[in-house]
Amino acid sequence: MFADDDPRLSHLLEGIVRLASGDLSSRIEVSDARDELDAIIMGTNLLAEDLQIIYEELEQRVQVRTQLLHEAHLEMQKMAMQDPLTGLANRSALIEALRTALDAGSATGEGPAILLMDLDAFKSINDSMGHTAGDQVLITVGERIRSAVRSTTDVVARLGGDEFAIVMPEASPDQAVIVGHRILAALKRPIEIPGRSVRCGASMGLSVGSAGQAPEDMLMEADVAMYASKAEGQNRLHRFEPALLLMRRLRSQLVDDLRAAIKTDGLMLHYQPVVELATGRIEGVEALVRWNHPTRGFIMPDEFIPLAEEAGLISELGLWVLRAAVHQLRDWIDDSLVDSRFSVRINISATDLQSLQFIEDVRNVLKETGVRPEQVVLELTEVAIVKGNELDRYSLGGLRGLGVGIEIDDFGTGYSSISYLRRLPVDRVKVDRSLISGLGTDPGQPELVAAVLQLVRACGLEAVWEGVETAEQAEILRGLGCLSAQGYYFSRPVPPEQIPLLLADRAESANP
Repeated sequence: MFADDDPRLSHLLEGIVRLASGDLSSRIEVSDARDELDAIIMGTNLLAEDLQIIYEELEQRVQVRTQLLHEAHLEMQKMAMQDPLTGLANRSALIEALRTALDAGSATGEGPAILLMDLDAFKSINDSMGHTAGDQVLITVGERIRSAVRSTTDVVARLGGDEFAIVMPEASPDQAVIVGHRILAALKRPIEIPGRSVRCGASMGLSVGSAGQAPEDMLMEADVAMYASKAEGQNRLHRFEPALLLMRRLRSQLVDDLRAAIKTDGLMLHYQPVVELATGRIEGVEALVRWNHPTRGFIMPDEFIPLAEEAGLISELGLWVLRAAVHQLRDWIDDSLVDSRFSVRINISATDLQSLQFIEDVRNVLKETGVRPEQVVLELTEVAIVKGNELDRYSLGGLRGLGVGIEIDDFGTGYSSISYLRRLPVDRVKVDRSLISGLGTDPGQPELVAAVLQLVRACGLEAVWEGVETAEQAEILRGLGCLSAQGYYFSRPVPPEQIPLLLADRAESANP
């Protein structure tokens, strides 16, 4: 075989040890002898080359896969900080941008500032035109906001729903106000979607940060300011002021008090008669909710009903009114004060129509009281019906299926049309007081009333005329053939214990 003292043997063993240790680049020198030992050495070198090629290919694949995983991780991070609909930053990215700006401070001592905005009446776009149209509006709004801010420094985010925010790392309050008004002006322009053109304003709040402030606190301040802006009207901008926090706390406490009042029967109902003009008979009453707050005294409905809507309590409030009013009617029936022709009118909200549970609530109240369905009349505003969607119409059909009456309230406030009156399952309309305000003073007013009455009757309906304040107005309406009316001339809303006296007085005057 091979001579034991052949140096090539030691070189071969050393080469094999290097290969085993992972040094695939080393090679064993081949002698000029080209004998069997050299053949083994050459085979070992070829094996090393093959192993090196395989190793480099594996290493390359690992690098490619590592790069792909890194890119996927970066993409996931990006998606985690991005709103999927608009491509804007999301809430997490906004908070991070605020934190970075607050930590960095400003060489000029200005900012950071945050503008928080909420679109006005966006829900009606979603409800009436569908979520696809609503999404297109949100995308367009995002584009217009981006075009109104500094693309290199300012961060635009969609926080969810129809709420957007803009972080300006360095901006004085005046500069932030200018940007805010520029955005509001951009949103005043119509937004074109397939087959429609819509306008979508916004309410905006501004908060300017200070050293050591938390980003969540800045966002909360902007939110407080935004709701102050919303209370002032559409397309407004309000800067945060410490006094607004007190107002927010008082408002929050009022919401808690209202929630407790609903649960503990801390509310009450007053009733305003609806009178048959030809005879003077009280044909029914409208139930009107009142709140005697334990420390603030009487709070008017135009204050606490919008509060209930904002706080998501309007359905609970509506159910309380429904139950209290129908149970009160049951008591009057049991006391033989009213007959089967007498009805109670109950105002319901657009939110109620969006809940199929409301139909079951009405069914349950009728069942537990034994009141005839036709003695319960549900009043909805004209705006709620006209701007409603298919679910609203389904709910209206379900309510009619129970046998209850349905009446359009505030008829004539700007949406009236024969087409929708003929389509909807309603019994009567309540004509808004603005249409009879000139009766007795404006010679042309009776003709307008007669025209409205003809319109209503052409749709197979009758009308209740609200806002009657004088005997002359009542007489004119009666002379025109109007059947029913309501107003201070007949009676203001009164507590339930006063209704028996009103019934008795009216019965006497109707039957002298």
